[in-house]
Amino acid sequence: MDAQDGNQQSQQLILGHNVFLLKHPDVPDIEKVRLKDEVLNAVKSNEMTPYYETLVADKVVELDQSVLDSMHTKNEDEIKKIDEKIADAEENLGESEVREAHLAKSLYYIRIGEKEKTLEQLKLTETKTVAVGQKMDLVFYTLQIGFFYMDFDLISKSIDKAKNLFEEGGDWERKNRLKVYEGLYCMATRNFKKATNLFLDSISTFTTYELFSYETFIFYTVLTSIISLDRVSLKQKVVDAPEILTVIGKIPHLSEFLNSLYDCQYKSFFLAFAGLTEQIKLDRYLHPHFRFYMKEVRTVVYSQFLESYKSVTIEAMAKAFRVSVEFIDLELSRFIAAGKLHCKIDKVAGVLETNRPDAKNALYQATIKQGDFLLNRIQKLSRVIDL
Repeated sequence: MDAQDGNQQSQQLILGHNVFLLKHPDVPDIEKVRLKDEVLNAVKSNEMTPYYETLVADKVVELDQSVLDSMHTKNEDEIKKIDEKIADAEENLGESEVREAHLAKSLYYIRIGEKEKTLEQLKLTETKTVAVGQKMDLVFYTLQIGFFYMDFDLISKSIDKAKNLFEEGGDWERKNRLKVYEGLYCMATRNFKKATNLFLDSISTFTTYELFSYETFIFYTVLTSIISLDRVSLKQKVVDAPEILTVIGKIPHLSEFLNSLYDCQYKSFFLAFAGLTEQIKLDRYLHPHFRFYMKEVRTVVYSQFLESYKSVTIEAMAKAFRVSVEFIDLELSRFIAAGKLHCKIDKVAGVLETNRPDAKNALYQATIKQGDFLLNRIQKLSRVIDL
């Protein structure tokens, strides 16, 4: 959104995350005092009048009328200067200078948090743009706005627009960047499987530091992979991936979380999982899916444990996970009822009996069902033709 130097995250996205934490009930009050100072400093330094008014309306910060008036005056003066540059460029300079002047106005609107005017100005700038690469850059600005405001409709439309632009041409660097943007969108909208594939495709080409750091990218990749990949794929693409191995140790609990799952060390897995829950809960993109993710991870680990047995005592399973028999009994009954686990509980004998579905039989039943559907469609079509 703002110009990025090297490996710097967008200041607006940092601000968005800090505002999210300010609103989060689990963040301690003493931490919120520090966060509020950071938010106000960012708003004042970027003269974010419209965004400041939104924060006041949401009761995130208190209104300071003198600050508001000062920022408003600075906004008007700056926009007036930019408009003068645009007029001068249109009168005396060439097309590229006109485009740069309009782009400068777009970037200023982004900086002050004026969403609607930003989108209008970016569209106007696009009409002055010829090169596909430059048009793509405008789409990336729009995508960053979408993530700042968590506007998923805007993000979805912008991703589709970017893909259409690539049909006209486009370099690999921008295509790879788009994969990370789309992966983040998929993760934020609970499409974890697609997010995993896009993230894994981007591990060796990651350059989208304006969204998040490489460590955060690996954090998201591992979390989504664990609930999306089978055991063999997880080993090949994540556990043994050199790009992940170089970074995973820097992220608290993540290495233990991944490796203890693969190595079937369930006690260590649950300890690492407990350590990660706070990070997941306080992540702006994962927070809405916190409960869903917790259930999916437990489904994966319970399925992996039961896969090794035709029958096993509830007590043995509880011992493996270092939890009580009552906890395991309650947990499994919920997952079995929801169709997440293929087993049944013999409460009298205290035994779990697995009843894994027969893949060949399931395929046969699906084929019969699709065949019946096809025959019904053909019969209906024949009646229409007879008429």
